[in-house]
Amino acid sequence: MTEPPLHISDEECRRVSGIMEVVGRRWTSGILLAVGLGAERFSEIEHRVDGLSSRMLTVRLRELEEAGLIERIVTPTIPVSVRYRTTQRGRELLRALQPLGQYAHRWEPETP
Repeated sequence: MTEPPLHISDEECRRVSGIMEVVGRRWTSGILLAVGLGAERFSEIEHRVDGLSSRMLTVRLRELEEAGLIERIVTPTIPVSVRYRTTQRGRELLRALQPLGQYAHRWEPETP
């Protein structure tokens, strides 16, 4: 027996598409997950996301900050200390993505 499809309004669909466009960019979900799991410094994030260049990390961190999913915390020390952490919005998004991760684990073939 199949479950009836969920009803999603056109407005909800547009909003979901917008956030999926941000999260679906290459490297973005990996960066968001790394920060959500505790990586705070640029080098820590870069180390946790295999194949990610410094340049692309800089671009994606700015995009995630503009989207309100992470925050950049600058401490005026010498040298300046910069840390990143997820915002409430980012943490909620990570929780919302967990079922999608479970779906992918179940249905998508593993990549070599």
